[in-house]
Amino acid sequence: MPQPSRTESTFTPPVPQAKRWIEGIDFPADRPLINVSQAAPVDPPPPALRRAMAEAMEVPETHLYGPVLGLPKLREALAKSWGAHYDAEVPAESVAITAGCNQAFAATLAAICGEGDEVLLPTPWYFNHKMWLDMQGVRTVPLPTDDRLLPEAETARALITERTRAIVLVTPNNPGGVEYPAETLSALYELAREKGLWLIVDETYKDFDSRTGAPHDLLKREGHEDTLIQLYSFSKAYRLTGHRVGAIIAKPALLTEVEKFQDTVAICAPQLGQVAALWGLENLSQWLAGERDEILARGRAIAEQFPRLEAKGWVLKGLGAYFAYVEHPFAAPSSELGPKLVRDAGILALPGTMFMPEGDTTGERHFRFAFANLDTQGITTLFDRLCELDWPLAGTDSAA
Repeated sequence: MPQPSRTESTFTPPVPQAKRWIEGIDFPADRPLINVSQAAPVDPPPPALRRAMAEAMEVPETHLYGPVLGLPKLREALAKSWGAHYDAEVPAESVAITAGCNQAFAATLAAICGEGDEVLLPTPWYFNHKMWLDMQGVRTVPLPTDDRLLPEAETARALITERTRAIVLVTPNNPGGVEYPAETLSALYELAREKGLWLIVDETYKDFDSRTGAPHDLLKREGHEDTLIQLYSFSKAYRLTGHRVGAIIAKPALLTEVEKFQDTVAICAPQLGQVAALWGLENLSQWLAGERDEILARGRAIAEQFPRLEAKGWVLKGLGAYFAYVEHPFAAPSSELGPKLVRDAGILALPGTMFMPEGDTTGERHFRFAFANLDTQGITTLFDRLCELDWPLAGTDSAA
């Protein structure tokens, strides 16, 4: 029998799968769909950035292949911005530009892992990380988190084998929303350094961290180049999701390996997106601060509204950046309730099962709400509809 293909080795992408739940359903104008399934800005980039992109379209070089590891000016600008944020030296040679942060992850793992190697992913995990590891032939080792959705170094230590190559963290977290404390990152960094592993920190949502200043000091530690890899996305910061611009911050020797992946898979990140990201870095700091304030305000609105659900048995497990990770009180599992939530409440949300290993039943008790695209009124409406649900509760004999 032939072996399954690489893509057959993993599951259907959760977001497209969930979008199929709304096919054929007409949502009335006075009760439109509330889509909290995907963490992506729905608004276009700000007008000034769109004008800069339109001007760039008239530059012939915009339409050509660019340098494999990114436009030099963008690498330099991100190195300067990253270094200022972390109060650390970041040379431009330590920055690579990729076609989105998902590709940054794929390129990084291709550069550090071989067939049959192992990588630790905290659960609940970002499903695309798991999917890529499956397709690369790398074994994903689930790293359980505590009641605060935080991974602990001693739990990770017990899972490390001779095949382990990396520990992957996402902070602020997707799907949990939690911001990893500096001490959590420090403990896992020291463990990775002790064991000769890579610590990969995906900071896609860095710009929406509620803390002021640097959330950790890992980039300032002597010898960090042999342990720390950071990933970043311009998609959320400047609303450039469709233009696919991400980044890797790592030692130049590793980026030499990344270059092989980039040249083979994409050649380079889209030039127009890179020009837009550069313009954003150079001109939109005040605008981005306003975006951060708005996202944080929406997170506070979730927290303020949540007692209404808490009174009905819901539990807020994690909140931050774009996400709320919640435990529901119902008898039926979230994998069944997801489509039902669309039909009964006009809400599209992802069940916790989409972020957990197969067979781990804790996902059945949870949902992820990507709330960043809801204004205050939208958040109120979301809670109104959730409070209206009259499904059987856990502990009852009825089925949902």
